[in-house]
Amino acid sequence: MRTCAHGPSPVPHRRDTAPVRRAYDVVVVGAGTAGSVLAARLTEDPDRRVLVVDAGPLPRGAAGFGPALLDACLVPGAQPNHPATHAHPVRLTPERPWLVPRGRVLGGSSTVNGGYFVRARREDFDRWAAAGNPAWSYERVLPYLRALENDLDHGAGPLHGDGGPMRVRRGRLDHPAAAAFRDAAHALGFPDDPDKNDQAPPGFGPVPANVVDGVRRNAGLSYLPPEVLDRPNLTVLGGAAARRVVIENGRATGVVVEHDGRRSVLDADAVVLCAGALATPHLLQLSGIGPRADLERVGIPLVRDAPAVGSGFSDHPQVVLEWTPREAWDEPSGSWLGGCLHLTSPSGGPAGPDGGDGPGDLEILQSLVPMSGLVTGGAGTAGGPLPFLVSALTPRLTGRLRLRSADPATPLSIDYGYLGGPDDHRRLREGVRVTAALLASPPFADVARGLVDPGREVLDDDRSLDQWIRGHLGTAQHTCGTVPMGPADDPGHAAVDQFGRVHGVRGLRVADTSILPDTPHRGPAATAVLIGEVVAEAMRR
Repeated sequence: MRTCAHGPSPVPHRRDTAPVRRAYDVVVVGAGTAGSVLAARLTEDPDRRVLVVDAGPLPRGAAGFGPALLDACLVPGAQPNHPATHAHPVRLTPERPWLVPRGRVLGGSSTVNGGYFVRARREDFDRWAAAGNPAWSYERVLPYLRALENDLDHGAGPLHGDGGPMRVRRGRLDHPAAAAFRDAAHALGFPDDPDKNDQAPPGFGPVPANVVDGVRRNAGLSYLPPEVLDRPNLTVLGGAAARRVVIENGRATGVVVEHDGRRSVLDADAVVLCAGALATPHLLQLSGIGPRADLERVGIPLVRDAPAVGSGFSDHPQVVLEWTPREAWDEPSGSWLGGCLHLTSPSGGPAGPDGGDGPGDLEILQSLVPMSGLVTGGAGTAGGPLPFLVSALTPRLTGRLRLRSADPATPLSIDYGYLGGPDDHRRLREGVRVTAALLASPPFADVARGLVDPGREVLDDDRSLDQWIRGHLGTAQHTCGTVPMGPADDPGHAAVDQFGRVHGVRGLRVADTSILPDTPHRGPAATAVLIGEVVAEAMRR
């Protein structure tokens, strides 16, 4: 039976007697960034029957999304209670509660994020490979990175591709604020970094983005356009929330979903969880796969003692610094993104262009839209203060999530563990101070009145600046590592293998940023697409 997201969509019932062949070969749980990729690639084989289920709507084509959701000058995920998101309550520090929104719509968070599409660094891939995942070395993933993209600036070559679903283009930096940022970075001696996807030394440059002519081309729109959704071997079901994986005799045989107020079981030969780095570990634990003590505490029967599920994760702490333009400019056209500076913080002393070799563990990302516009949807915000988003990118497993109840509706307990060590404060201090120095340089001072906050007395004192950072702390929402990949003989650090297969449970995989051992030195959107490609090819083999 074929179902879709348009009109009534009855859920297939589980049969009373096991058929010779189950209803589907694969059920993909989550039509987000990686799930869209997986569904598209798996159904390229016409004899494989794939069902995709998602808790959100699954629109057909750009018209189904509507212009507001695709407008690259807006960031839907920054708007509180946006209908295309689901918010997870978390604690960034014990004193800093926060809400982390994740996309709940076709394309997932790639539909509601900023369109930033920067590859992980070579150091990230090689670190993951050295942790027992040789398929993830930079040399082995580069062909996938080329195949998934259509680079509209560089075309086909040794580092880039021109035939993939994801269209990538870099911003032009012709907005006065972006030009001032570029000139200020040059004045302070930071190197040019014109292609942030070529693994050159970090510096200043435009942001590669999955944005074309002002439209955010999310993974759903790119991989699952109407002609792919219409494949006879692909069934999609929106508005269906997965509640747990059915596991019989050590093998995944289906998924329990809630749809139209009732629960049903979707049978399949294999299940792939692509629900995201917060929802996927929750589903695993509800299914009896997780730390034994946590499952026993809430009364969930143990299927597999997997202590690595949720025991550590990483993300990028972030603070926002606003500055006041000397004049009111027109609102940007094309994208909210301006320029971006990556730099490597030294082990001591002030950060700067001579901070040392490294992948760049600080990011200063420019927004050409005021925070008030990003939060409200952009109307009437021209001339307001403009923000820089300053993030510390060092991969650190500071977070932990725990199950609070066997009820799927009860949120996880999620602690990010930010600012737990002295280097955490130091890196953010360095990022804030470099941003202040850029704004004070002659090229920027010509167009900027300076920072709104913090003032010079705070900037010059470590203790005062640390206090300011704690009071303004946010997150880049780049969660990774909640179901990390690695060898089966290291259950404390690995829950899946390098192709997403859950250790000890046949027929069950994970394909989203949960499986990365830690967060890369860049935002993980491009890497999430890569995960879908790598896992899909492994399954097709």
